[in-house]
Amino acid sequence: MSHRNGPPKKKDESFHNTPFKDAMKALQKKAPEPPKAKAPPPPPPKKKPAPEEDDASLFYAAMDGVQQLTHRGEAPVPNPRLPEIIDENAEALAQLSELVAGQGVFDLADSDEFIEGASPGTDRNLLRALRRGDFSVQGRLDLHGMTQVEAKEAVERFLTDSRRGGRRCVLVVHGRGLHSKDQLPVLKAQLKTWLSQKRIGQMVLAFATARPQDGGAGAVYVLLRR
Repeated sequence: MSHRNGPPKKKDESFHNTPFKDAMKALQKKAPEPPKAKAPPPPPPKKKPAPEEDDASLFYAAMDGVQQLTHRGEAPVPNPRLPEIIDENAEALAQLSELVAGQGVFDLADSDEFIEGASPGTDRNLLRALRRGDFSVQGRLDLHGMTQVEAKEAVERFLTDSRRGGRRCVLVVHGRGLHSKDQLPVLKAQLKTWLSQKRIGQMVLAFATARPQDGGAGAVYVLLRR
């Protein structure tokens, strides 16, 4: 009898052998990632300059091309052709006072130490500026050894020439009278009268006793009209 209807034969186990199975598994696995390149180390921080070095470099940069001054003790030489006004505000005040100052009796004041006067209408601040020496002295007359007549003529001539020469402020040295008969400053009292009256007074805007370095009680500043 035929074994046709007998139990089925087992399939040959070799049929289930897949030679590409292992290869497929290997392909399914992820390829290993390439190693990442290491980033270069950051550069070392720049060293900041010390504050002293930074300040010094700024100083030398600012002073580049500057020349050192020499002869610091020497005063600049003034130009004699250009009368110098020390305080421009005082000069402006003098010009304004000239506009309002009129002819008449001077406003006078005196003591044993000083004399001063101003033409009518002159701003009192002008006298203060004159006392302080805000105007440069542009001429000087010394009356020592002169009689009253000689001194008056010398003052009138000096002020006339100074005004024609464009001078603004001059100094008249009258002395303290220490060598006079009664040791009285005779020329000082006379000068106050001359500067405030008649022809001489017409040339004068104001006058005041000088500062100690210019003669003090023995001299007077005279501010001339233009």
